[in-house]
Amino acid sequence: MLRFAPSPTGDMHIGNLRAAIFNYILSLQRNEKFLLRIEDTDIARNIEGKDKDIMFLLTLFGIKWDMLVYQSENFPRHRQLADYLISQNKAFYCYCTKEFLEQKREEAKNEHKAFRYDDSWAELQKDSNPKPTIRLKGSKTPMEFTDKIKGKIEFAPNELDSFVILKDDGIPTYNFACAVDDMLYDIDFIVRGEDHVSNTPKQMLIHQALNYQKNIEFAHLPILLNEEGKKMSKRDNASSVQWLLNEGYLPQAIANYLILMGNKTPCEVFTLKDSIQWFKIENIAKAPAKFDINKLRFLNREHFKLLNEQDLAALLGYKDSSIGALAKLYLQEASTLNELRDKIDKIFVKKSLLLNEVTMVDFQKELEILQNSLLEILATQDCYQKSYEEFKNLAMSASNLKGKSFFKPLRFLLTGAEHGPELSDLFPFLRFYLKDIIRK
Repeated sequence: MLRFAPSPTGDMHIGNLRAAIFNYILSLQRNEKFLLRIEDTDIARNIEGKDKDIMFLLTLFGIKWDMLVYQSENFPRHRQLADYLISQNKAFYCYCTKEFLEQKREEAKNEHKAFRYDDSWAELQKDSNPKPTIRLKGSKTPMEFTDKIKGKIEFAPNELDSFVILKDDGIPTYNFACAVDDMLYDIDFIVRGEDHVSNTPKQMLIHQALNYQKNIEFAHLPILLNEEGKKMSKRDNASSVQWLLNEGYLPQAIANYLILMGNKTPCEVFTLKDSIQWFKIENIAKAPAKFDINKLRFLNREHFKLLNEQDLAALLGYKDSSIGALAKLYLQEASTLNELRDKIDKIFVKKSLLLNEVTMVDFQKELEILQNSLLEILATQDCYQKSYEEFKNLAMSASNLKGKSFFKPLRFLLTGAEHGPELSDLFPFLRFYLKDIIRK
């Protein structure tokens, strides 16, 4: 079984979504079940409703889970196993206060040494601290594992000192809850961010202490960099999946880009379903991948092209498929749903409301003449069967305008903009709505 294990503590990061997508693809390729585990052990940081947001986003991206688990539901089991490790002399009670440990950290820092916990400290404050933690004994031998992306990774014994598995309030630590749950649900392949590399030997040590023999494969994904080459953080808008969606990027385009980044793929534009046929986790580069918003904009345009006109019209808030076809003509200058919607909405808005957005000062008279002429034409004739040439000649004749004095106002009256696709290309779709478009 594979799993995606997010925490309900904030908006979903694109790095987390990338891990979810990869785990989901691998579960399908391996014909294994996919577990969604909400890691809600950090009670103070949990945000109400974020678990539902996570599930909504995964569904939006076409990710289906076979089982849903809240980690907090397993707290009794975590405590039971911590007590078991105590009984087996593989773990011990630690009465060190936070202040004592902080003092030891400062001493190590002042001596320019890495902080390491000393087991002899465990009972120094037993009489004054009634709420001990439980620590798992550290490793006395080197530990290693082979990562599917990074290769062989080794840890020396002095890097794995005794660590807390159960806090003084009885809540399991991240590593203990994670390791136990991976064991309980028979997880055999874990894909996650490289910030978890240092957690892996601790989780392996927990499994060893619990006599769990199953071999788990690991793949740690390189970090994602922003356009400045720095690690993407919450300060980067594009790091938020919800922000990208709000900006008008399609889920299928976002998924396409997250699979494409730092990867060897047979083509550039594809769907998540397509990638199941050829995806290999070993093809992910070891080096960090740089996020390029322009690349995502390109992919977004390509996925707009793949949509049928009816679906695109619905995304834009319109019923007629012809609006979807019309919108595709704007893909040379619009890359997001918001940008496309702005182009289409301006066609149907009263043009007097848009005058402050365009430079029509020198054409006010011509604009009024042409608008009145078009209104007269539409009052007496049906133009939905006319070609662009017929309509243009009719409008020219009625207004006595020509050249720039005709075409600039005409484009504005038909599209609400000064520039855009050829009117001859737009008109076959506009002609059905001329009475809605040309109005005062």
